[in-house]
Amino acid sequence: MNKSRGFTLVELLVVIAIIALLMAILMPTLNRVKKQAKSAACKMNLHQWGLIWGIYCDGNDGKFCTDSGGGGWPRGKWIVALRSEYQTKSDILRCPIAVNPPIDTGGIENHGGPFNSYYMGKTGGVVIEDECSYGANCWIYAPLPGQTEIQNRPTKWNWVRPNVRGTNYIPVFADSMWRGGGPTSGHSSEVRTGLGAERSNPPADDGQWDGAKHEMKHFCINRHHEKINMLFMDWSQRSVDLKELWTLKWHRNFNTRGPWTRAGNVLPREWPLWMRGFKDY
Repeated sequence: MNKSRGFTLVELLVVIAIIALLMAILMPTLNRVKKQAKSAACKMNLHQWGLIWGIYCDGNDGKFCTDSGGGGWPRGKWIVALRSEYQTKSDILRCPIAVNPPIDTGGIENHGGPFNSYYMGKTGGVVIEDECSYGANCWIYAPLPGQTEIQNRPTKWNWVRPNVRGTNYIPVFADSMWRGGGPTSGHSSEVRTGLGAERSNPPADDGQWDGAKHEMKHFCINRHHEKINMLFMDWSQRSVDLKELWTLKWHRNFNTRGPWTRAGNVLPREWPLWMRGFKDY
């Protein structure tokens, strides 16, 4: 009479080892697929923002929103101006990857990071507590009559309207660790206008926060595997490599061949260590 035979301890350990090996092989792939799905969802958010910005400009005499002046809030003006268009779908304020809470700085204006949202903060004495992880290109705004500067940025360089040439290389809205920013290329023409190098320099570390004036750093975050997602002025959206940020046309006088580009003769050793292996532009 045959007796039923169960697993031996050795056989059980072999099965467990095989399962562990398969999991070790599959987990990176599964994590990559999960991140790709979240990046695709982020692009869908930006697609909706393209519709929102387009509707707003169509109803605002073809112009982007205007800084409200002395008590204004230029980097975050978009959230007030566009609220009626997105208020029933506030989930699009955050990239699905930026699930971590704002980085605590001891105040309402806590900033974000590669995987953190940020609080909008205050404007005109009113606290706006929306959690966001996208920011606007501050060079899009329409100035008030007679307004020559917005936060020391010359308004003659602003785009004002979306019906210009080269819209597929002009940033409007993107993954960000702050409300927005007005990056510069670091070219001498900008420096002569009084714009410091801090507005163009890359961050020393991923997610480095040096204050609101360090405006390229707001967007230069490793959120989507060496990329961020961005909405352009033709209302298209795509992934942008981090070093590619310096080749986009942020403002009318932005030098896309500036000192942080290959055309501007940037040396590999000049990039921060965490960025040196990224694709060059």
